[in-house]
Amino acid sequence: MTYNLKQYEKEIRDRIGEKRFLHTLRVRDTALELAKIYEVDQEKAEVAGFLHDCAKIRDHDELIKSANEAGLLLTKEMIKAPQIIHSYLGAIYARDLYGIEDEDILNAITYHTTGRANMSDLEKIIFLADYIEPMRNFDGVERARQLAKKDLDAAMYFALNNTLKFLVDHDTYIVPTTVTARNYYKEC
Repeated sequence: MTYNLKQYEKEIRDRIGEKRFLHTLRVRDTALELAKIYEVDQEKAEVAGFLHDCAKIRDHDELIKSANEAGLLLTKEMIKAPQIIHSYLGAIYARDLYGIEDEDILNAITYHTTGRANMSDLEKIIFLADYIEPMRNFDGVERARQLAKKDLDAAMYFALNNTLKFLVDHDTYIVPTTVTARNYYKEC
């Protein structure tokens, strides 16, 4: 299937802001690069990368209102870790506003913040593209970039470990899905 996402650029840019939109373009490009390495459908990677933050609404109250309007059931985990809401809402927007029906693309958007056990290669690519895009700058990002180009599972384990350390250091609620994902990739 061919997707024409160009027509949604202004709408998405207006919703998420210029800075986040530029991040989106970098994630899309990084996802395409990884898709080529791992022989994953490049169009799916481009679509998922482009739409991964399509619901990253900056204002918390507006995000909650939009989630409710879209019919997203806010779980206990989402209330305790509101930074994950946009990924679940983004999958709804991708389906309902942008006509995306491919489950792999929708799952890649849904799990790009938390990860999950047994992700598809596309899901891993979007998670990692978001984590390593060129403007990211944090301890370990270069190692994550190297791993992402060699071994998706090793890169996932590294990224999830690093994310968990960050969340613990900042005394942030950790959703069980992320812990389960980390343990899954430890065993790979």
